[in-house]
Amino acid sequence: MAGKLYLCATPIGNLGDVSARCLEVFNAVSLIAAEDTRRTLQLLNHFEISKPLTSYHEHNKKEKGGYIISLLKDGKDVALVSDAGTPAISDPGEDLVKLCIENDIEVTSIPGAVAGINALILSGLNTRRFAFEGFLSVNKRHRREHLESVKNDPHTLIFYEAPHKLKNTISDMQKIFGGDRKIALARELTKVHEEVIRLTLDEAAAYYEINNPRGEYVIVVDGAKETENEAENQWENVSVKEHVDRFIAEGMTQKDAIKKAAEARGVPKREVYNEYHKED
Repeated sequence: MAGKLYLCATPIGNLGDVSARCLEVFNAVSLIAAEDTRRTLQLLNHFEISKPLTSYHEHNKKEKGGYIISLLKDGKDVALVSDAGTPAISDPGEDLVKLCIENDIEVTSIPGAVAGINALILSGLNTRRFAFEGFLSVNKRHRREHLESVKNDPHTLIFYEAPHKLKNTISDMQKIFGGDRKIALARELTKVHEEVIRLTLDEAAAYYEINNPRGEYVIVVDGAKETENEAENQWENVSVKEHVDRFIAEGMTQKDAIKKAAEARGVPKREVYNEYHKED
């Protein structure tokens, strides 16, 4: 009979947040696979738990994934932990879960802290609908493409960011989302110096001109207002001919009206031209 993989959430700062069930699992499993064995060892030592550890991270997940699966197939239970918080969220644990499913190995989770959710509920922004966007790319072009793809999303957006990248990320968000968009920046969550700053992107850019970012951040961004989406989608139920004719009625030439309609609908000018004359 195959063993079971336990996805164990560990504290993101305060050791008192570890659950009794998590400690029970640590004591019961044959092996703990950790993103950072040194950090996990500190946690185990604090609770006087002695258990074999193996590393499992982004750079060895293919090799170690096969090794862990072989142990599970041999009937051994394994606990998986990330650096902090819940594994399999923006870390290689996601790949191990997929491997287990492919190999018909049972996976269960031991709930606990998630930095993104803690930041969200402290942000003061809408918590009814939200989207977790994880880490942005280090590459400027890819980062900006990511932000462009979600700028009109009405959901509250959650990002993780490292301190050395924070200023560039805030600058890109300011340009793409607009300076008046509300955000909350959370750091040192659950720790003694926990801090949540709530301001606009313009204010955030000014704040970090004189204050250096410290610690890992969760950035919570207010969703796009419905009016932004309505402005983009207001022509969905209007025919191309009616759309172009409205601009002509305002005094535009047919050529300019077709160009303006194409821009408003987000489609090529040739497509509007062909559709307009087809309906004549």
